[in-house]
Amino acid sequence: MDLEDPELRLIEPSEHTDKATEPFFYYFAYGSCMCPVDLKRSLGENTHAYVVGGATLRGYRLGFHYYSSKRRCGALDILPDPSHKVQGVLYRLPWRLSHRLDKRERVRQGDYRHEQISVESVGRHYSQVRTYVVVQKTPVEIPPNDWYFNVVLRGATTCRLPEHYCWQLFDHMRGLQMACA
Repeated sequence: MDLEDPELRLIEPSEHTDKATEPFFYYFAYGSCMCPVDLKRSLGENTHAYVVGGATLRGYRLGFHYYSSKRRCGALDILPDPSHKVQGVLYRLPWRLSHRLDKRERVRQGDYRHEQISVESVGRHYSQVRTYVVVQKTPVEIPPNDWYFNVVLRGATTCRLPEHYCWQLFDHMRGLQMACA
């Protein structure tokens, strides 16, 4: 990370406004952004405090239908599927971090776009939640590399997603890797 770049410099706690009154948005992460440590790398500040909890998105499934040239591997996407659900992490992020999240997801370059969804988290229903979906999906899934594999699983376990779901993630990613080995 280039700390000389004003877009990427770390934000000091004294620069924060009051968390209770600061404008915010809800964000559902299902891939590498589930990991608060990895998300901190892009947003420039600790994101653990913004975690609401594990969340469930109904009517979608995961797929590796995006090739990340930066990571040189497949990256996760969600696809509509009424018979499935996706587990992920719900964040309550300050609005001032919105442009950094868009930059991470390469919205201006047309890689991902915003999608408004509804999720359930810690016994509550949340609507008008932001997530990101791939714009130009690949016709077949592309396996993740070991780094992406590990950061996705680290996020899922750190944020205490259900164990059976973590195993499903593991099996899906490992199966893709083995099919291409």
